[in-house]
Amino acid sequence: QVYLEQSGGGSVRPGGSLRLSCKATGSTDSITLMKWVRQSPGKARELVSLIWRSGPTTMNHTNYGDSMKGRVTISQDIAKNTVDLQMRDLEIGDTAMYFCGAHANAVDYWGQGAQVTVSP
Repeated sequence: QVYLEQSGGGSVRPGGSLRLSCKATGSTDSITLMKWVRQSPGKARELVSLIWRSGPTTMNHTNYGDSMKGRVTISQDIAKNTVDLQMRDLEIGDTAMYFCGAHANAVDYWGQGAQVTVSP
């Protein structure tokens, strides 16, 4: 079992920046990748970014979804079992609930979510 606790989020004006953090506890050695997704009302959940935690050739490899590519950076501290998402140049369309996820033993675990609101 993996447990994820998120922090960060909030409200910001267009063009602003926010940082989301996520800390994993429990069976963290089984985590192969961690990710951030977001969901807005009436829309499907979409990938923001992911980062690999395992594999001699995949460790720290990252992927970014098209919606925020170039405006977000994912990073991790494996020793602390944390993953951060730095977001910049935020747009009104980035308003959503953001979830931290961890993939371990073929199961996806999720954090509690953090609301990000971008408004003038």
